[in-house]
Amino acid sequence: MTKSTPGVVHKPASHHAIDRSGALASLRAVFGNRLAQGEALCRQHANTLTWLPNQPPEAVVYPKSTSEVAQIVQIARDFNWPIIAFGAGTSLEGQLNAPQGGLSVDLSGMDNILNVNTQDLDCTVEAGVSRGQLNKYLRDTGLFFPVDPGTELATLGGMASTRASGTTAVRYGTMRENVLRMTVVMADGSTVRTSSRAKKSSAGYDLTKLIVGSEGTLGIITQLTLKLHGIPASIVAAVVAFSSLKGACDAVMAAIAQGLGLARIELLDPLQIEVLNRHAGLTLKPAPTLFLEFHGSTQATSEQVSQFKNIAFDAGAQTFEHAETHEERRVLWKARHNVFWAVKEAWPDKSVLVTDVCVPISRLAECVARTEEDLKSVGLTAPIVGHVGDGNFHAICIFDPNNKTEVTALKGFTQRLAVRAIEMDGTCTGEHGIGQGKKEFMAREHGDGLAVMRAIKQALDPQNILNPGKIIPGF
Repeated sequence: MTKSTPGVVHKPASHHAIDRSGALASLRAVFGNRLAQGEALCRQHANTLTWLPNQPPEAVVYPKSTSEVAQIVQIARDFNWPIIAFGAGTSLEGQLNAPQGGLSVDLSGMDNILNVNTQDLDCTVEAGVSRGQLNKYLRDTGLFFPVDPGTELATLGGMASTRASGTTAVRYGTMRENVLRMTVVMADGSTVRTSSRAKKSSAGYDLTKLIVGSEGTLGIITQLTLKLHGIPASIVAAVVAFSSLKGACDAVMAAIAQGLGLARIELLDPLQIEVLNRHAGLTLKPAPTLFLEFHGSTQATSEQVSQFKNIAFDAGAQTFEHAETHEERRVLWKARHNVFWAVKEAWPDKSVLVTDVCVPISRLAECVARTEEDLKSVGLTAPIVGHVGDGNFHAICIFDPNNKTEVTALKGFTQRLAVRAIEMDGTCTGEHGIGQGKKEFMAREHGDGLAVMRAIKQALDPQNILNPGKIIPGF
C-alpha cells in the first residue's frame, strides 16, 4: 500500500480523456429514449437540499435490470465518463451532484420486490424499492422493515448507500445492521454478490458492510436482501416534557441501562416544540421534550411505560402523556418527521440547512448545550431535534443565502459543530453521510484510516468514475 498522509490530496489514475459524445452515442444505441438530456431533468437529479451549488449531470439514464446497470458502467468505463447512482434524491450532503459532469443512473424503475421469506425473516428487493412501498407490501405478512429515516420515499438502495438510520435505530439498528447482502455492479462492470442469506458468516472480508455507506463510490447497488421484524403486538407512544436538557438525557441513559424496550427516543428543544405546535396544531409545552415509542407485548409495554414514567419524574419530568391508538401515534410521529417542513413554514423567506452529528450518549447534553450557546453567540436561529437514543442530533439552521454575514456565520458554526462532535469521540455525521459537504472533516475524524480508504477506492475504481468528488478528498 502506498503511504498517504491524511489531508493531502492524491490524484487518482486517469487513463484517457473523457469522450462524452462517444459515451452518449453508445448509451443511446442501447437505451434509446431511456437516455435523457433535458436541462430541468438533469438539475432535478443533482443536489438541492444544502448550500452547495446544483451541479447537474450531462444526462440521465433509466436502467431496468442489473445487467443493464452493468452495461452502463462498462460504457462509462470505456469512455472514462463519471456515473452517479440516483434513488429518490433525498440525500442531504451533495451526494447526487456531478462536479465533473457525467451520467446520473436513475434506479427508480428497478422497483420490484423479488421475494419475501417469512420463515427466515428477510426479503430481497431491487434498489429502487422505497421503504414505504416495501412496508405496504409486507403489511399482511405480520412483518415490517424498521429503518425509518423520516420519509417513505427514500429508496432502499439509497438508504444502504448512505448508511441511513433514523428514529428507530435505538432498537432495530441502522442500515448497517439490517442489510444481509447486496448485488453490486463494480467499476469494471462486473457484478458481485456480497454475501449469503445466512444471519452470520466469518468467511473472508465483509463486503456487505464495505459497500453500505460508500455512497456509490465503490459500486452501484442493484439488489438488497434485508432483515425483517415482526410487527409488535403492542405499540405505545409517549411525550415527556422536562425541566432541563440534562434531565431528558439522564432519563434516556437510565432507561437504556435498565433494558427498557424503547423503539424510538427523540429529543426536541423548546424552539422546535413551538414550531411543531404551529405547524401540526399541537399544544405541547415548550420545553426539552422526549417523543418515545415502546414495542412489545401488551403487558410488556404497559410495564415499560410505568417504569419510564418513574425514571422520567426522578430526572425532572414536568408532564407525561402517552398515546396507544394508531391515530394518536400517527399524528405524533408525522409531526416529528415533518420538522424540516415545519421550520420551512415558520420561516418561509429563508433557506434551511440541516446539520448532523453524533456523540456518545453520555456527552449528548453537553454537546447540545454548547451548540445552543454557539448559535446564540453568532446570532443564528436553529431548532434542534435528535435521535437521543444513539446520541445523534440535528440543528435545523435558518439563514438567508444572499446575506454574506449569515452565510459566513453558518459555515463557521457547522465547522465548529463537526469538530466539537469529533473531539467528544463522536462523528461529523451520524446518518446523512459525507458526500461533498463534509469531506473536510474526514482526516480529522479518521486519521491514518483515511489512507486505507483511499487505497480501497483506488483499487476498486482506478479510473475514479464512480461518484467522483465524494467522501474522500482528492477523488
